[in-house]
Amino acid sequence: MVTDRPIVVAGAGAIGCFVGGMLAVAGRRVALLVRPRVKTEIERFGLRLTNFDGSEKSLGAGQLALSEDPAIFHSAGIVLVTVKSADTADIADQIAQHAPQDAVIVSLQNGIGNVAVLRERLDSRRVLAGMVPFNVVAMGEGRFHRSSSGDIHVGEDEANTAGALSVPGLAVRASGDITGVQWGKLIINLNNALSALSDMPLAAQLANRDWRRLFADQMAEGLAALNTAGIAPVSSTPIPMKWTPTLLRLPDMIFNAILGRTMKIDPEARSSMWQDLKQGRKTEIDHLQGAVIALAEQNGVNVPLMRRIVALIKEAEAAGNGPPRLTPQQIRGVA
Repeated sequence: MVTDRPIVVAGAGAIGCFVGGMLAVAGRRVALLVRPRVKTEIERFGLRLTNFDGSEKSLGAGQLALSEDPAIFHSAGIVLVTVKSADTADIADQIAQHAPQDAVIVSLQNGIGNVAVLRERLDSRRVLAGMVPFNVVAMGEGRFHRSSSGDIHVGEDEANTAGALSVPGLAVRASGDITGVQWGKLIINLNNALSALSDMPLAAQLANRDWRRLFADQMAEGLAALNTAGIAPVSSTPIPMKWTPTLLRLPDMIFNAILGRTMKIDPEARSSMWQDLKQGRKTEIDHLQGAVIALAEQNGVNVPLMRRIVALIKEAEAAGNGPPRLTPQQIRGVA
């Protein structure tokens, strides 16, 4: 890895613009491969990065290289892959065609199958798994808002790629068990679908015990599937993953006191799946709940609640009317 070469963000949406922007604020050379709409927005308004802690950073359009052409990979030292899981194969082919052979590829995507796809298509290139624990909401007019806490994790390597990416305001930590970290994030991300179906901000949803119990029941199904498969998910908070369903079922006063000490979520926090339904895009449900269901099927574990949630998300995708604003009872099928 040549550290004086650009860091190129492959598919800069909400996460990619925030991560790339924070790296650029810290003085790193950054290029963004973006869709035309995002390119136009940043060229007009610049890039404004706001945080749940009230901090704010701004960049002019000239402080970043912006392109719709994958040839922008030509001199990359590091490529950060932030596309949706369904687009991984396509972006891998573009990287293979344009990026230098010694560029380090880092997946900062949801789900657990993307690294395998990247490695298959990128042959001898170094590909590292990563995990972004926080939410970023695209607010419009070049503003990308980080709405929850947590540090990025990247798989350990001899070049210390995690250290090369860590900058003030955007901590990146090396992990010796990145697969466990990814599964831990996936289990937490099961709540993305509930946020999308409810049309509620994450903080408001977590403040409601009925919603927390629903999340806990879905999480318990997922943990049972992982346990049967011999997979140990790593928690991104100080609370062990196996205790989290019990924590979610606690009375509001006790739960809120514990949550406040382990994670910060502001009122603007929304899930990426909520954003997808809002904008009429296909969600990543097949790569989140779908991955757990596939594992459950392989090991004879029953996950009926998770299957129902997948069906409801697909119904909402097909209807194209945005988040359907269901209640916990409707999601459970008892209303």
